[in-house]
Amino acid sequence: MKTQIDDNYKPTPQGSEATSQWYRTAVAAAVIGGVFSLIVLELMLFNYFQRTVAETKRAEKLEELKTQLRDQPNDQQLISRIQELDLQSVVDPKRAEELEVLKIEIRDNPDDEHLLSRIRRLYLQIRQDRIHQLDLQIRQVRMRRWDFSQRGSFLLLGSVVVLLIGVKSASAYKKKLPAPQPQPDKRDEQVRKAIWARWAVTVATVTLGSTALFLATRPRIDFSAADMQVTSYPSPDEISKNWPRFRGPGGLGTSAYTNVPANWNGRTREGIIWKSKVPLPGHNSPIVWDDRVFVTGANKNTREVYCFDALSGKLLWKRGVMNVPQGSAEPIEVMEDTGYAAPTAVTDGRRVCAIFATGDVGCFDFDGRKVWAKNLGTPDSAYGYASSLAMYRNLLLIQYDQGGAEDEKSKLIALDTFTGRTVWETKRPVPNSWSSPIVVEVAAGPQIIACGDPWVIAYDPNGAELWRANCLSGEIAPSPIYATEMVFAVEPYTTLVAIRPDGRGDVTQTHIAWKIDEGTPDISCPVSNGEFIFLLTTEGLLTCYKTDDGAKLWEHDLQQNFLASPSLVGDRLYMLSEKGVMHIAEVGTEYKELAKCELGEECFASPAFMDGRIYIRGKDNLYCIGSND
Repeated sequence: MKTQIDDNYKPTPQGSEATSQWYRTAVAAAVIGGVFSLIVLELMLFNYFQRTVAETKRAEKLEELKTQLRDQPNDQQLISRIQELDLQSVVDPKRAEELEVLKIEIRDNPDDEHLLSRIRRLYLQIRQDRIHQLDLQIRQVRMRRWDFSQRGSFLLLGSVVVLLIGVKSASAYKKKLPAPQPQPDKRDEQVRKAIWARWAVTVATVTLGSTALFLATRPRIDFSAADMQVTSYPSPDEISKNWPRFRGPGGLGTSAYTNVPANWNGRTREGIIWKSKVPLPGHNSPIVWDDRVFVTGANKNTREVYCFDALSGKLLWKRGVMNVPQGSAEPIEVMEDTGYAAPTAVTDGRRVCAIFATGDVGCFDFDGRKVWAKNLGTPDSAYGYASSLAMYRNLLLIQYDQGGAEDEKSKLIALDTFTGRTVWETKRPVPNSWSSPIVVEVAAGPQIIACGDPWVIAYDPNGAELWRANCLSGEIAPSPIYATEMVFAVEPYTTLVAIRPDGRGDVTQTHIAWKIDEGTPDISCPVSNGEFIFLLTTEGLLTCYKTDDGAKLWEHDLQQNFLASPSLVGDRLYMLSEKGVMHIAEVGTEYKELAKCELGEECFASPAFMDGRIYIRGKDNLYCIGSND
């Protein structure tokens, strides 16, 4: 019997058509992945070159400008050099406008020292603005390039994966051997092709969409609200010329300027440049950076940061630190003498950070934009939290002592000023305290010094403990200072101790240079010029000791109460009483009073000293003391 053969039958390779299409698809995917990989790789190499070569040159230019500003703060060619300034590049147009006015005035009065002084100060401010502007631009570009490197790495990885899959698939399909099969119906073939096409489009769309969604939803940095973390901290020279924290640079209570006023009267307004109302109460001290003065205020329901113009006293902005994530909804009770805003804020010239008795911490840029805010948990403090903030480079340092030593609640916290995230925190074996940390530069490097019953402890900037000395007891409020290569710490009412900071571990028996046991302050901090150290008790007893051996030189009763800490201005000692009277004495081997200046308002905070100015916070108002000329 003869078998009839269908005329439509033709021997074809098994799945050859389908295999061919998958092979071509795999080859196309490999080509696309390879081309895309090369493009991304070239962009990343270009980005790397810009980041390591071009941006380095810009950074070097910035350092040259900073060096020039340090070396020539009082350039004698001011007028001619001001003429050469490109005022369009000035950050603040108001300064440019003021400069133009002064240039006109100086033409008519070329020998006017007051005008020259104003021009000199404005010129330096403009120079600093331009440097800060270039600094910010460099940091923004560098951060964008880092961000591009990260995103490019993901894209490069994805494209290489596509390339490898395409090559592997093409190799596999190419190896398949043909086998005789009946030719499929053309309609079935068209349906299969349509299905393959839909799947290909769907897979490609899902892949590209997922990649785009991932890249789009990755956290982005708001360059308008913050600087780059790596280089966002000021130089030591910048810090020394400002008053960035409680008791100024280093927390030492020492002014870098000697042309500070020594005569004023708040009742007659003599020597008072301006006086501005502070909206909410607070015992924190003013901090100053260039033309900005910052204080904070709070009550049971509201916590605010205030920025004043240092030249006019105008309130530039106020910002609330409210509804902080993870903040306590329960109101807390504090002593009236402490209040809700006792800690002094801190600034690095780019941002200002503040903390309140509720444990709320807020960070703002100089234009008042919120950078971040967080809550550390309501502190367990007997009188209310009062430790002021400190900074080291991009770290915000918070001495968060609370509860009893056995509760293990106390800790030293370092937050990233750029993001607010916790960089590290270290447990402290102490109960609640009201002392503030300081950062000192010793021969072996920087140390963070913090006091609390019974320890004076030094930490490395990474949070590791370096040394500790068992030498304190009671409720510690005075902050330590550093002078003549020794740390000085105060135990209220009884003890002043000097510690050499070059030890490791428990140095109680080996590194305490000397110790005195007699009346010491319970609130105010010591101050030293290197040769002498001065202590001022709340009741007004001022005592002078030698720093090398602790020998007592003299004591004098000022017969007033003092909550503010004493400060040194050159060879003068400034002491602000609770009644608002500034006692000015000569630094020496005996007490010699130089002046008494009345403000006419109660004062609980330590003053800030700048070039030719003193900023004092009274009970209700903020004052600028200086020449009215």
